Amino acid sequence: MWCLKLLLPLLLIVNDVSSQWNVWVPRDISAMTNTCVVIPCTFMYPSGIRPYRGVHGIWYYGQPYPQLFPPVVFKTRTDVVHESYKGRTKMLGDLQQRNCTLLINSLGPEHSGRYYFRADLGGANIYTFPDFAELKVLEQPNIDVPEEIVSDESLTLTCYAPDNCPDMSPEIEWMYTDYLPDPEFSSDYQEEGNTVVLSRTLVFTPRPAHNGQLLGCRIYYPNTTLVYERLVSLDIKYAPRSVWVNVSSEVMEGSSVTLHCEVDSNPPPRISWRFGAQELLWDTASNLSLTVDDMTPAEEGVYTCVGDNGYGTMNTSLYLAVKYPPREPVVNDTLTVLEGASLMLHCSTQGSPPPTLTWLKDGELVGTITADELSVLEIESITPQGDGQYRCLAENEHGRASSSLNITVEYAPVLLDESKCTVVREGVQCVCIATGNPEPTIEFYLPDLNVTINETEGRYNFYTHTDGQTSTGMIKLREKGERASNDGPAVNVHCSISNIYGRESVLLELQQEKKYLMAVIVGTIGGVAVIAFIIAAVRYVGHNNKKENGFPRQDVVLENPALYYSAVKKDKQNLRKKVGEDGDFQPAGSLAGMERQELNYAALELSGPREGLSGRGDDGSSYAEIKAK
Repeated sequence: MWCLKLLLPLLLIVNDVSSQWNVWVPRDISAMTNTCVVIPCTFMYPSGIRPYRGVHGIWYYGQPYPQLFPPVVFKTRTDVVHESYKGRTKMLGDLQQRNCTLLINSLGPEHSGRYYFRADLGGANIYTFPDFAELKVLEQPNIDVPEEIVSDESLTLTCYAPDNCPDMSPEIEWMYTDYLPDPEFSSDYQEEGNTVVLSRTLVFTPRPAHNGQLLGCRIYYPNTTLVYERLVSLDIKYAPRSVWVNVSSEVMEGSSVTLHCEVDSNPPPRISWRFGAQELLWDTASNLSLTVDDMTPAEEGVYTCVGDNGYGTMNTSLYLAVKYPPREPVVNDTLTVLEGASLMLHCSTQGSPPPTLTWLKDGELVGTITADELSVLEIESITPQGDGQYRCLAENEHGRASSSLNITVEYAPVLLDESKCTVVREGVQCVCIATGNPEPTIEFYLPDLNVTINETEGRYNFYTHTDGQTSTGMIKLREKGERASNDGPAVNVHCSISNIYGRESVLLELQQEKKYLMAVIVGTIGGVAVIAFIIAAVRYVGHNNKKENGFPRQDVVLENPALYYSAVKKDKQNLRKKVGEDGDFQPAGSLAGMERQELNYAALELSGPREGLSGRGDDGSSYAEIKAK
């Protein structure tokens, strides 16, 4: 009855073609293994043919040509069929009514294929229809899965079970759906081409987390042990949802570093490493590593990994810091400035981490220590003491570097306290010491004599010396008129110092030289003894001469010893050997070997006391200066 209902529409279709050989069978039909299948079939033959001894039919498997001996599935004249169909086939249709419907039981996978029907009306009226029904014997359910499943877009999956076996009706259920968000189920019964298919539909919205998850469809037949299952793995396409890279890191200059990137997406993305706008490396994969050798500070910065798989783009960045010691600082050029000027010394460098900058002057700390790549040292109203070498020292944990500059301070000359006139044995010695930049020029001026003493004036013993920014000038006033008196120097001495920034003239103060005074005291005591010895020797010689010449002996009275002393200038060196050039007393020694004429002259200058030159010693003894000319 089930088959007749299926064939009624077909009989109506072929009424208009009753004069032709024709057959109708479903092109595709399916069944589960170990179940049965009914292949609906209706055929037509020309109306002018009268079947001889009734209508017979044959079902072939694989091909329609008997001469090629295809397997016989069913034959009405005999029960001789192919071994694989013995006891499995049965003609359900009435061939006299042009119904060739076939039943096949206990299907196996080997029964899948094409089935052809051959009508036998007797005699030469035998015809094999070229149309065929293709049977698919299924071992598991069919699941309709879309070619592309996209995350966050509604997905419909349908599981199909053929229902072409009259004695068995299937049931369908979905498995492993507990993890799905809000799944929806629905069932449908479809008839198409006189075949029946039962379906069960699942609808849900997949997420990236569902990629690779399993879903299952189960077909079972109640009151039997037949169960069929199929599992599918969800291939869910989704844009990159995470891009993992190294954390920001620090590397030393000259070292190598490897940056890793992993992207979670489906399908695998095109991964690229970028430094700024520059693409360094790319590949289509789920991960990509970038190695940078011999790092330089120029390669410090933001590195970005970009993942793009056509469904979306995502990126993650890291900062790669390159550590290195400070570079040689850049400082001002060497400067020459005028006293009182204000300066700003700049020191700039680069280093990672940022270095500390320290200013040193001649090795001593000046200013403050700055933790930056720029330091400015401000000097307000610079003084001559600001002259020297300034060094900027840059330091960080990886090393140090420094640069220096020299500052030369120019200023007007300044007379130092050491400048003075001093009474010495030879007379008066005047020293003038001044500092300035450029070094000062020194002159002496004697206003009482209206005389300027410098290197061009040769009458006086003039000496000058320059040591850096310090100039020293010295004169010795030897002439008698230039000697000191009790009231001060006979001639006033002015020191004149000058350079391009100024000029100054100062009257030098007269001071006693302690060393000279001690020499006078000691020399005086020794001198008195020598003079006494000389007088005694002269008297002795005179006495002897008188005695030898027959003259009576008498003493020599020196009314003006200075005249005699001045007469022996030419032999003063002999006397100095006895008295001492620096005024210190030396023993005269024996005069026994002296020739007579060497003792014929001697003089003693006994002038009145002079301030700073004669007087009493600390012990009350008298002293006087002895001078040999």
